[in-house]
Amino acid sequence: MIIGMGTIVNVATVVVGSLLGILLGNRMPEKTRTTITALLGLFTLVIGGFSVVSLASPDLTAAVGSSATILVLAALLIGALLGSWLRIEDRLEQGATWLRSRFTRSGDAARFVDGMVTATLVFCVGPLAILGSISDGLGRGAEQLYVKAVLDGFAAMAFASTLGWGVLASAGAVAVIQGGLTLLGYLAGDVLSAAQVEALTATGGVILLALALRLLDLKPIPVGDLLPALLLAPLFVPLVAAL
Repeated sequence: MIIGMGTIVNVATVVVGSLLGILLGNRMPEKTRTTITALLGLFTLVIGGFSVVSLASPDLTAAVGSSATILVLAALLIGALLGSWLRIEDRLEQGATWLRSRFTRSGDAARFVDGMVTATLVFCVGPLAILGSISDGLGRGAEQLYVKAVLDGFAAMAFASTLGWGVLASAGAVAVIQGGLTLLGYLAGDVLSAAQVEALTATGGVILLALALRLLDLKPIPVGDLLPALLLAPLFVPLVAAL
């Protein structure tokens, strides 16, 4: 078993899926591409809903009692304030714009930015990305990332058919973020308790719900600014448990 193979396979499926989506995109009617994007939003909504159920998990309840909902809400609120202060969403968009200007010469810049930012958030925010990468680094196997790789490959194809080359650029973000989390798992060992994993999963689920609303064109929530909550939620578990 090679540690990091899960991320390598995941990056490969995103690249292949993106290229296929770009190849097929021009042959698809606008209505079809819009429908596909909406379906991805609905699918993201379902995945987020399943993740939020972790609020009622036995491990998290045993650790913090009935304060699980307040814990996740506090992590999201403080995370949103921190993310807004750091301008994470703006920096993601600026980075995508720079990549577009550096590596492409034609096409719509806004479309490239939307493709990279949206795909990066979909591929990297979910619990499978975080927990699967850490599990891979701990030497427990990369099965979660292999499942995620298949899902991401199809998602990349659908996204790229509507959003173009920006989706392909998100493969680099997947490599850096998941590779970094795998390295963290390898160096730090088993750093998260079961309750912390559940808090992280529930928080990621809420963020995915926000992303789904964005994909469905219902509310342009700056999802990138919520990302610090993923770090805060596990840290809050021992603090709340100690009270």
